[in-house]
Amino acid sequence: MKNLTSIQPSKTQHARLAALKQSFHDWNNTPDVLTQMAKRLSTTLSLETQLGIVAEEIAATIPFDALNYRHRIARQDFVFSTGMGGPHRCEYRLTLEGSYYGTLTFHRRHKFSSEEMTGLEMMLSAAICPLRNACQFISIEQAALTDSLTNIGNKRALDEALSRASAMADRHGAPWSLILCDLDHFKQINDNHGHVVGDHILTKTAEKLEQAVRNSDTVYRFGGEEFAILLPHTNELDARDVADRIRLAVESIRVDGGETPLTVTTSCGVAVHLMEESSDQWLARADEALYRAKAQGRNCTRVFATIS
Repeated sequence: MKNLTSIQPSKTQHARLAALKQSFHDWNNTPDVLTQMAKRLSTTLSLETQLGIVAEEIAATIPFDALNYRHRIARQDFVFSTGMGGPHRCEYRLTLEGSYYGTLTFHRRHKFSSEEMTGLEMMLSAAICPLRNACQFISIEQAALTDSLTNIGNKRALDEALSRASAMADRHGAPWSLILCDLDHFKQINDNHGHVVGDHILTKTAEKLEQAVRNSDTVYRFGGEEFAILLPHTNELDARDVADRIRLAVESIRVDGGETPLTVTTSCGVAVHLMEESSDQWLARADEALYRAKAQGRNCTRVFATIS
């Protein structure tokens, strides 16, 4: 067995290790405002948390009365506000390497001096990379929850939303309804006209569904031609009305199919959440109602009736 001798660091390595140790000490003990903010921002990828840190760090050096941030990330508006506004403001478009990462506005009752504005720009320059990373993290998360064809929520997003809705319904006792929709005879469209036409109809269907519901309702594609709509604070009767409105909206779709335009209909199943019911049970009851609609002639709505 060979004897292994330790390799002693050279003088150059000793010097570099000593410099590294000093840098680490300075990093942990520096009172520098920009370094302190950068260290805090590096601990999280939550955009909301990061903006709170930015507000705290800037306010300690440059007082302001209100901070507002707005950005559109992955088809969703993101807004953050703190404080009450004043008549004077400084507004900054946050950009890095040609990409836009939101607009940050500071409000105050009296004007910002040129020295303060320079300070704001320096602090935002130190914050832009972490803010960029947080925005990109949101985009990645949303991409994992979005159907690539229709740009609405996918099956994973539906599962997560159903779990949250079930918990909220149990906690607050408010009615939540689920509608499942299935396009009738959709396979024939794909077989006779091709998948390009079929995909176009699916995209049009997603658009019609979003137009037919409230802003508080959410639409998902969780199967090939199956869609789901989650409706908060909606009872059984109102949910059935929404389902019928959805059917009419889908019937209005017209797609070029040659001599005559292609049309499509949909069947709908409705289920209202029951107390202490799991999301899987809720989904299964809506699916049973949808099955009944398909079995009883299609292009109709069926509700999973509950016995009170």
